[in-house]
Amino acid sequence: MFITFGEVLQIGINRLKEARISDAKRDAEELMLYLMHEERKFLFLHYRDDTDEDHADAFFEMVDRRAAGEPLQYIVGSQEFMGLPFEVNESVLIPRQDTESLVELALEKAKEKKRSLSVLDMCCGSGAIAVSVAHFLPKAKVTACDISADALEVAKRNAEKNGVAGRIEFLQSDLFSVQKKKKTVPIKETFDMILSNPPYIPTAVIGTLQREICEHEPLGALDGGEDGLDFYRRIVKDARANLKKDGLLMMEIGSDQAEAVTALLEAEDAYEEIEVHRDLAGLDRIVACRKRRL
Repeated sequence: MFITFGEVLQIGINRLKEARISDAKRDAEELMLYLMHEERKFLFLHYRDDTDEDHADAFFEMVDRRAAGEPLQYIVGSQEFMGLPFEVNESVLIPRQDTESLVELALEKAKEKKRSLSVLDMCCGSGAIAVSVAHFLPKAKVTACDISADALEVAKRNAEKNGVAGRIEFLQSDLFSVQKKKKTVPIKETFDMILSNPPYIPTAVIGTLQREICEHEPLGALDGGEDGLDFYRRIVKDARANLKKDGLLMMEIGSDQAEAVTALLEAEDAYEEIEVHRDLAGLDRIVACRKRRL
């Protein structure tokens, strides 16, 4: 018995709807296109064409994974960020549009400097921030750090995928402490910009998030401690030693954390020109500041 691509697709859509996947039609279509290595027009041109059992079985296997809560991006292994392609897997957070606001602010500030810059991406994960900065600022020297060796391997592949591998240095580090030959040493270099999207979800909140997040994305990249501020405390305390004169620190935050993170910066007395920037949805998303002029 023959079955068409359209019939297979509709079965997939129905399965995802039964599993309460919010955008069942879009996700089923994306899985089909990924399976067939085709663009969207394929769905219209071949909707009534017969498919074979192997393709149908492969499609339903992916649909079942999505129905069980696995993020679409992990199934297809990719996510676009700043118009660039990024590999993703369960070793790294899925890059989100919110974080593009941080990159765009960094690019805006870079124009004001009018010279080549050194930029540190702290907690780099997939490398979305570091790779994007290197792509859009071809004269910048970029360093990317993460505590996860697996995440760094993904980030390195993304640098290669986007043609910037030669301009990014990757370091395995616990924030500003680098792991080298079983020793921990501080990062000695100073930077014009330190950018970070650190873990900032309060521990007790993680279990209440969508299952796509709490059951699949890496816990270490989510958990910001009891109040979600553990990493901000450490970054705010230590970043000044690695910022050049007039260097900028810019951090992504949860939409309800602007006041708390601003207070941490003010208490440290090492920063000035503290600003809160909003994302495209109008929510507080970035806290930025400058190293205090002495």
